[in-house]
Amino acid sequence: MPKEPPVWDTIFEQEGLVFPDPHEDMPHLAQMLEERQARTVLDVGCGTGRHVLYLAQRGFRVSGVDNAPTALTVTQRRLQEAGLTADLRLHDIFDTLPFPNAAFDALMSTQVIHHARIAQIRGLVAEMVRILKPNGLVFVTVPQVQNQATQFQPIEPGTFLPLDGREAGLPHHYFTPEELRDVFQQFEVIDFHVDRDQHSCLTAIKR
Repeated sequence: MPKEPPVWDTIFEQEGLVFPDPHEDMPHLAQMLEERQARTVLDVGCGTGRHVLYLAQRGFRVSGVDNAPTALTVTQRRLQEAGLTADLRLHDIFDTLPFPNAAFDALMSTQVIHHARIAQIRGLVAEMVRILKPNGLVFVTVPQVQNQATQFQPIEPGTFLPLDGREAGLPHHYFTPEELRDVFQQFEVIDFHVDRDQHSCLTAIKR
């Protein structure tokens, strides 16, 4: 039987960009990267490219990885329209990432890494460690507020499966601040705050 498309691929097909604007921390993050002379950046779960485009416009060498073909098609079109380029990969981020060791100066991932069981998330973070250069920077955001479904099925501590709504069937793990720091224990956290949309935002340096 044909494989079901990723949940977010269907959402992108139906709703388009969904997230058209860069995250509020992007100007500060880009400035940090410039000050650190970071040049290569990977967006893990890049969606329709809001941060791929933003960083490419700032002169970074940007890569993006996502499991939604529709999202990458939209991202490629937006890059072409802007006269920009990026390395885009169609891939499940919870599998071994398709990049060599120490390939990037920085990694980012907004509203993505929580879509799995905690063991899968820890596996992804281990992959982030592998492909990030020593002293490389990581920026991630995860939600504090539960998904807007009306019915949830708990599948393990802190992880729930929405049974209705647009993200039905897609796991959601909700981190405590302490747990998020523990998952990124191979990094030195240099900033932790909550953004205006109630997302926990962590910036850290690979030890």
